[in-house]
Amino acid sequence: MTLTPAIFSLVCGDGATVGARITADRRIPLVSATGSTRMGKLVGEVVSRRLGRSLLELGGNNAIIVAPSADMDLAMRAILFGAVGTAGQRCTSTRRVFAHESVLPRLTPAAHSGLPAGQGGQPARTRHPHGPVDSSEGCRRHAIRPQGTSTRGRQDSLRRRGAARPGFSRGRLRAACIASARANFKIVHEETFAPILYLISYRKLDEAIAEHNAVPQGLSSAIFTNELREAEQFLSGVGSDCGIANVNIGTSGAEIGGAFGGEKDTGGGRESGSDSWKNYMRRQTVTINYSAKLPLAQGIQFGDS
Repeated sequence: MTLTPAIFSLVCGDGATVGARITADRRIPLVSATGSTRMGKLVGEVVSRRLGRSLLELGGNNAIIVAPSADMDLAMRAILFGAVGTAGQRCTSTRRVFAHESVLPRLTPAAHSGLPAGQGGQPARTRHPHGPVDSSEGCRRHAIRPQGTSTRGRQDSLRRRGAARPGFSRGRLRAACIASARANFKIVHEETFAPILYLISYRKLDEAIAEHNAVPQGLSSAIFTNELREAEQFLSGVGSDCGIANVNIGTSGAEIGGAFGGEKDTGGGRESGSDSWKNYMRRQTVTINYSAKLPLAQGIQFGDS
């Protein structure tokens, strides 16, 4: 089937040239943009100057809280897939894990054994847990950042597990890295677009939620618990401040049927979901008068009307 350009068009370009023209074009009432927070701020500024609308789905720094009552096998599968699935290059990839101090001693070696160092390769082969990083320039810049992140990590006393050196092992393949960290480390608050996972200990759920919410991004989040009160707290107004909040399921992928998007530096936009069509429509009020008389505002009488 062939679609007319009025319905669907594909425009390819090099760098930001095409995007810059689209955002500045007054004929385009809505610009939906997916990418970095830096890109989203530029798009939002340009589109708003011409009083257009923008729908932004930007960066993520997603976390999973593992409570004492959690099903550890379920949690570990979600953590490992979220951390290295698609080579850690999803906006919903799991980057931080807040594990209760009573379960962290079990979780750490389990994550270490489930995420062997240097095992990137052809993802169709089961012995390779993750494939190569994206080759596009923008994703490549993000993927290279952990090399510098490693230096800052040493200053923050990160204890790495997994890769001895979280750089490219060969070509586009990056060895996965697990690091014991603290919630207040600067690098933990940044989006790192690569298979790197930070493990953080907590004592009280209130503290874990506060540290979970302390980063600029607010896309996807999860808690693994079999305690109803903990689950309800995480989903409440004092719980996760992300656009997506999950219980006993990971941050990466299963939420695709719902309203997809996040808060804070993630942009606030929503794609998919039951009311996503509203973003792409315009509201128009229509009044039809079937009589021979002219109704006036609020019943006002004017002349012969």
